[in-house]
Formats: sequence, structure tokens, C-alpha cells
Amino acid sequence: MSNIKLSVIIPAYNESVNLKNGALSQVWEYLKGVEYPYEVLIVDDGSKDNTVSVARQQVKTMRGFQVVENPHGGKALTVISGMQKASGEIVVFTDMDQATPINQIEKLFPQFIEGHDIVIGSRHGRRGAPLIRKISAWGFATLRNILLGLPFADTQCGFKAFNQKAVSEVFPKMEEIWREKVSSGAAVNAGFDVEMLFLAKQRGLKIVEVPVEWHYVGTERVQLVKDAYEAIKDMIRIRLNQLSGKYN
Repeated sequence: MSNIKLSVIIPAYNESVNLKNGALSQVWEYLKGVEYPYEVLIVDDGSKDNTVSVARQQVKTMRGFQVVENPHGGKALTVISGMQKASGEIVVFTDMDQATPINQIEKLFPQFIEGHDIVIGSRHGRRGAPLIRKISAWGFATLRNILLGLPFADTQCGFKAFNQKAVSEVFPKMEEIWREKVSSGAAVNAGFDVEMLFLAKQRGLKIVEVPVEWHYVGTERVQLVKDAYEAIKDMIRIRLNQLSGKYN
């Protein structure tokens, strides 16, 4: 059994700018001060820029960091790949831009001690985000709760942690489903988080939501109308999958 307590999965697609601006350094500066063993997997999603070469150069001086190269398939498959490669007792995935700082993991650890299998970060208030983003988030949450019965305030925060039981229960099935949905371009796969939590709930895993620090970071990857349309399609697909027994 691995003695690693924490695995951090950071998906990357054309992230050379964030890398050069010190995104990985923020993670390194925090983790080098912790007292428990960790690993960090930067999982590249077939980037078209020099993300891989920049990341490989940077991690040479960062103990426990490594770069994993994948063919392009979208953020969902990138996260799924990293989660299944991780060997830590707790596995968290977080965004490269560190909108939710890595130090927020300390808020999640106690929930695992209390018996939860999955702990999700929640961006209550979303301070700094444009009003249209806040309105769309409210509408998305309302529709999600009606269609899928997921009672969470925020399923889309890119900061979620799983114990190894949850990883083994959720991600092999998620890979099977999302292999059929390979994405092109800088797809955020908004329905991925919803489906992941829906599947976990279907399998009886214990999920809890914890407020975390969050800073608005504008990104070209978020295309509000297109992403909202895709998310609604995904929610309908998830309900149909459940009715047809696909999650069994």
C-alpha cells in the first residue's frame, strides 16, 4: 500500500501562460511545507503550445511533481486519467490557475476522518465573478436539482477530493462513458462534474460540500452560452442513462 497521503491532479491544456506566471510555484510553495507525503500529477491534454516542455522544466526542482502526457480528449478524460494514476490516500483535482488555492485542502481532510468518501469545494457568493456568471450558476443549480436531485450548491467548483474507495467506484465507469465523448478544442466538459457526483450518489458514496476560498479568474475556456447548452444536454443524458440502467 502506498504511504502517500495526498495526490494532486492538475489537468493542463495550453497552460504555458499560467505556468510562466507561476501557477505551479504556488502549489509547490505550499506543499513543500506540509508534513505528509504527497505527489502532484500535471496531466497534459495534448496541448498545442509548449505546456509540456515548460512544465517539465519547472518540475525538475519540485519534489514529488511529475508530468503525464495524454492525447487530446477534453478535460473530463484528462481528470479521469490522472485520478486513476494517483496513489494517494486522498486524491484531489484542482485547476491550474489556482482560483481555489491548494491550501484549501486542509478544510477537506477532516471530512474524510468523519467518514465521507467525497468532499467538494463550494464557491459560496462567487465574489468577483460577473453578474451573468452568478445568474447562470443559479439557473444551472436549480435545473440540476430538479432533473437529477443533486442537492449541492456548487457542483462546478474545480476543487474536489476523493478517497481511494470513491476513486475505484466512480472513475472506471466515468472513463467508460467519456471515452464515447472525446472533445475537441479547449472543452471544459461542464457535465462531467455533475455526472461524477450523480454516479457517486447512485453508488451510495458519502458526499459533503465544504466552503472554500475562491478568486475569479477569467478564462477563454468558459464560453457561457455554449457551455450552458452542453451542460443541459448532459443533464438530460444523465437522467436517460439512469433510467436505462447504464450506471448499474
